[in-house]
Amino acid sequence: MTGTERIADIHCRQCGAPARFDIVRQTYLCGHCGGKTGIGEAIAQKQSFRRMQSERLKRSVSRFRLFTATCEGCGAEVVFEKDEALANCAFCGRSLVRKEYLNTEGLPESVIPFAVTREEAAECLLRWCRENGAKPEARKLKSLVPELKGFYLPYEMIRGPVHMDASRMDGNSVYHCEGFLDGAFVNRSGQLDNLLLDGMEPFDTDGMEPFDLAYIAGHRVRISDIGDEALRERIAREAEAVYTPAVGKTLETKAVNIRADAGDAVRLPVLLPVYYIAEGKLMAAVNGQTGKVSVRAEKESHYYFLPWWLKAIAATVAFSGVLFAAFRLFGMELPAALYITGLTAFFFLTVTLCLFSDTVKNRFSVEKGRAVYTSGEKTFRRERGGLVRNERLLERQAFKPVFFSRVDGTITPVELRFTTPVRILKMIGLCAAVLFLPVILALFFNGFQVSRINLGGSAVWFCIFVPVVPIYLLKFGMVELHDNPWVYCRDAKGRKKRVRNSGKKKSPKDIRELLKNILLVLFVPPISLAVWFGILCFGVMVYLTAGFG
Repeated sequence: MTGTERIADIHCRQCGAPARFDIVRQTYLCGHCGGKTGIGEAIAQKQSFRRMQSERLKRSVSRFRLFTATCEGCGAEVVFEKDEALANCAFCGRSLVRKEYLNTEGLPESVIPFAVTREEAAECLLRWCRENGAKPEARKLKSLVPELKGFYLPYEMIRGPVHMDASRMDGNSVYHCEGFLDGAFVNRSGQLDNLLLDGMEPFDTDGMEPFDLAYIAGHRVRISDIGDEALRERIAREAEAVYTPAVGKTLETKAVNIRADAGDAVRLPVLLPVYYIAEGKLMAAVNGQTGKVSVRAEKESHYYFLPWWLKAIAATVAFSGVLFAAFRLFGMELPAALYITGLTAFFFLTVTLCLFSDTVKNRFSVEKGRAVYTSGEKTFRRERGGLVRNERLLERQAFKPVFFSRVDGTITPVELRFTTPVRILKMIGLCAAVLFLPVILALFFNGFQVSRINLGGSAVWFCIFVPVVPIYLLKFGMVELHDNPWVYCRDAKGRKKRVRNSGKKKSPKDIRELLKNILLVLFVPPISLAVWFGILCFGVMVYLTAGFG
């Protein structure tokens, strides 16, 4: 039985076999006897385990004499053996003040032991330096490799359901979905660089063991230094980061907002093995279990965000340049090419200004950050006393999100579809019908005599709707599609069917209000005068387009 089965699994309350989480039913189901174990019972199981582990630690602590060193500069605490003397803080380089540490409250219940020796970790880091020789960080790290030190860092392992509300950044609708994190690790240190530590993940939870003080003998241990509220917030952000790609795929965009709640998940404090170097602004970490390398760039990178109107102008200039070059390439005279390109650019600028007008980054800004370089997805495992490439690709385990919607008054798991081919064709067809509405009506009135059609009769109509239709199609039409998805659910036999008219039906009062507004527009001046004038002008256009004039 592996470490993750002993520690992380939820067991059936009836037969004791490992149970899997059913996202749709929001309960743990036993594959052996079919029993159900609720979320509250699962959390209670792990709370019981943690109480027993805490008592075991208290009984064994008397066999060890441990001390901590507290850094006066960054606040870091490290645990070390009685005879070990530390002159400098490995995290910030400042001097340490040592004090006795006998309190077991700060220690976790689980640990992933070191599987990579310091020499092997140094070789992994040197290999990264050789493969990335052009980077200044690689050249500096070569001389710092002897300073590589091993630490046990505090993490929280998260295993359980995640409740999420998700929306598109350019939309108005909010969708509820459920997920499940299977062994995600969240850093519990406020002083270390989260992006750097994320770069060396994931860890293999099969190697997790119940914590024992013997594991940390001869190793430095970082103590958790963030409060529970900050930790819960960090767990929520981690869940959001894990699920952003999958939710974005369903919502058909990378620009998604997710608010996650992992309050029903099982949380287990765990120590993870890490080799670490910090020299000024240069930082590097090597996963002490898998050998994966993560290096933080020494210099900050600057990311520039343009205001929406500048994006529109830039897109128009780029499009116009390509169009002008194409005209000239195919032999068009310079004046004609400039004239047509200018007219097209004016139209295109109008469209793009409307398209970008409500994007998230509406002003110029500069954000700073440091890039993180890694050794890739390949990891190592120990075999016959040496390190070999791990054939299995380690990934953060997250189940596919399940979306829920109210169907016939009941919250039901559903599938959402947005820009299906049928919906796109319907929208394009509707836009084409609006654009050529006078022509269509003219054909109907003149008996479909195409030769008599006079497009000049609809010139005013075309001047108005040629820019309006694509603006609607690109901006409001796509937003409409994403705010009103087609909803599918499955019946008792597992067959997928579309849920029609799932929205709120109009009441008789709403219908009466609509009819009242229509009558006001048609028969109450002064609005009615403008409406009838527009109808008269449209009728004249249809008459002239039909060739009767």
